[in-house]
Amino acid sequence: MEDKPQENGARVRLPPPLAFSLCAVVGAVALWGVFRLSITQVRLPRIIAALGCAVSAIALFASTLRLFRRSGQDPRPWKPSPEMIVEGPYRFSRNPMYVGMLLVQLSLGMALNSLWIVLLSPVALGVVHLTAVLPEERYLAGRFGKGYEQYRRRVRRYF
Repeated sequence: MEDKPQENGARVRLPPPLAFSLCAVVGAVALWGVFRLSITQVRLPRIIAALGCAVSAIALFASTLRLFRRSGQDPRPWKPSPEMIVEGPYRFSRNPMYVGMLLVQLSLGMALNSLWIVLLSPVALGVVHLTAVLPEERYLAGRFGKGYEQYRRRVRRYF
């Protein structure tokens, strides 16, 4: 029997934080165990960029979590969504939490001077795209119909 979109959330196959964490760990192992692939020898600009990414990620997480709490929703994508959130960072990205996770991994890679971790960031986003974003989009289209389709046409998926 098929689940009704109103009763269950999206069929997310892998928790998105796990995909980013696994890619970061693989990048760290590659950095220290396989072949050291550094970003740059110039430390200050790299650390400033890492801090910028980290601060941006924290801002995205804080604002999206505040919106979820205010609407009484659970941010876990496999939980039902009683209403669409289209304000705050959701005005610019349909997936600001995943963008925030990407920024965390980029920040970590820059802070550790690991090009491996940086290069595996889009891999993690690709895994999340396949295992979470696409199922979420199907769920939201079924749950909110025309309202979600209009939102999709107006707001980019990531950036």
